Amino acid sequence: MFSLNSPKCFYSWFFVPKFKPTVLICAIFFLLRIHHWAKNAFLFIPAFFAGVLADVNMMILLTEGFLCFSFVASAVYIINDYRDIEKDRLHPAKKNRPLASNKVSKSTAIVLIFVCLAIGLVWGFLLNQNFAIALLMYLTINLLYSMGLKNVAILDTVMVASGFLLRTLAGGWLANVEISQWLVIMVFLLSFFLAMAKRRDDLVLFHEGQAPLRASSKNYTIEFLNTILSVLTAIIIVAYIMYTISDEVVRHIGSKYIYVTSLFVFAGLMRFLQITMVRKKAGRQQRSFLPIHLYR
Repeated sequence: MFSLNSPKCFYSWFFVPKFKPTVLICAIFFLLRIHHWAKNAFLFIPAFFAGVLADVNMMILLTEGFLCFSFVASAVYIINDYRDIEKDRLHPAKKNRPLASNKVSKSTAIVLIFVCLAIGLVWGFLLNQNFAIALLMYLTINLLYSMGLKNVAILDTVMVASGFLLRTLAGGWLANVEISQWLVIMVFLLSFFLAMAKRRDDLVLFHEGQAPLRASSKNYTIEFLNTILSVLTAIIIVAYIMYTISDEVVRHIGSKYIYVTSLFVFAGLMRFLQITMVRKKAGRQQRSFLPIHLYR
């Protein structure tokens, strides 16, 4: 029977001395940021509000698109980790990342980058040309971000937010459904909100002496970010309510009670603000809406 601990394990080709194959496999999975793939669920948003998500063929198509974006996103994560190896080694949490901790070799990371890009981009072009263009735009923006624009205050968070907006637009193009201007505004604002919360977390860690300060965060203050988060929270809630009561959404969904879902948006935002400002753990925003720590 095949065993991950076997000397003939496929992953032994990537083996790094002193690390067991099972540890290496887990490190590779973390390097790919599979637990961050949930962010690509933004692709399903346009189809949901267009009322076509229940269609089996549509779900299969969007799931394929989800995987395409996930592979490209994984390549981007690896590129960022590769460029930030030395900086990550000085960070209290990031020092444990696979490349920074030497659990995965640089050569392995390069191979994974090309494999992920090849799978994601080729598969994307086979699905839909406009969708593939969105993938290329996402890749380009993130490469520019990694090459230095992440050090420019405000612009860094705008670029992060644009990545989520591109996911949403790509989902709409792939599903061939109209994307409401309210949806575009709402997704961008929510993404910008999450990015700003992350910058606040960076400042908190710096003030507590737990991490060096990133270049872009030097032009932020806790007070400024608290104000931005409060303003964005109010705007996001209003934008979502306006979106759910719009004639377009009511017509597509076939119900005028979709606005009831705004209660979940409100609760989610309050939960996030609690974790950001009270518990000071916004750095793990992908887990903040969960009642338990599923990734432990």
